[in-house]
Amino acid sequence: MEMLSKASARRFKQVDVFTQRPLLGNPVAVLLDSEGLSAEQMLRFTRWTRLSEATFLSPPRHPKADYALRIFDPCRELPFAGHPTLGSCHAWLEAGGTPKGDEIIQECAAGLVRIRRERGGALAFAAPPLLKSGPLSPLELSEALTALSIEPSAVRGHQWCDNGPGWRALLLDSAARLHALKPRDPHCQLDLGVIAPSDRAGCDFEVRAFFPGEGGFTEDPVTGSLNAALAEWLIGAGLAPPRYTVHQGHALGREGVVRLSYEGRSLWVEGDAVTVLNGAAQL
Repeated sequence: MEMLSKASARRFKQVDVFTQRPLLGNPVAVLLDSEGLSAEQMLRFTRWTRLSEATFLSPPRHPKADYALRIFDPCRELPFAGHPTLGSCHAWLEAGGTPKGDEIIQECAAGLVRIRRERGGALAFAAPPLLKSGPLSPLELSEALTALSIEPSAVRGHQWCDNGPGWRALLLDSAARLHALKPRDPHCQLDLGVIAPSDRAGCDFEVRAFFPGEGGFTEDPVTGSLNAALAEWLIGAGLAPPRYTVHQGHALGREGVVRLSYEGRSLWVEGDAVTVLNGAAQL
C-alpha cells in the first residue's frame, strides 16, 4: 500500500451520530486538519465521500471557541447542521481535544455553538436561534404537500423551521402516514421536515427529512438541525412536552435516537456518537 506523505496526510474520522451501535445512525466525514484547503476542495471532498455532510476543523479565531468548523453537504456550505456538530465534537475530543471550560465551544458560520458532555458519553448542543419561523404561506404549504404527496387533511400544523437549513416543517396526524410518504419530484429543491406522534415504545415522535442532494431529492437518515427547529416550534406552541425523544431513519434501515429538552432559555439536542473509521486523507 502506498504510504501517505507527511505533507498531504490529514487526520480523518467517520463518525456515526445519534446511535450507540455503528451503522444505525447518520454518518459524517470529519477532516481534523483542514488548514490550507479551499472551499472548492472541501466541497469536492464532501461529494467524494458520498455522505450527506462532511466537516472541516481548524483552529478558532474567536477567543472563546475551542475549534472552528466548516460544514458542507454535496451542494453547498451550511452555516450550521446538527449531526455534523455532534460528530465533529466527538471526533475532536477523541483525537485529544481539550476544551477551555466546562463546555465545548464550536465556532461556525452560525456563530458560537455550546456543546456539553452528558452521562454515558453522549453529547448535546444548544440549538442556535431560528432565522425564520411562523406558518407557511398557502403557496409554500401547497408546494410542500405536492412534493411529498400529502393530503391536506393529514396536516395538524405547519411552520418555517429555519436555523441554517431552511426547513419547511409539517406535523402529521399519525406515524403511519409519515412512514407512507413517497416524494413525487426527484428534482425538488425544498428542505422538508415531517414529524408525527409515535406509537413506538420509549419514543414520543417520529421524523423524516428530505432535501436536494447531488443525486436529486433525497432523505436524510437522522437530522439534528431539523429536530432542533421542530422542538423550538412544538414545545413553544405547547404541541410537545419540554422533554421528548424522537426516532428517525426507519425508512432507510436506521435507528437514530434524538433527545430534546428545554432547560431555562436553551434547547438542548442530545445524541450518542461512535467512530466507525479512523485514518488519514490525502488531499
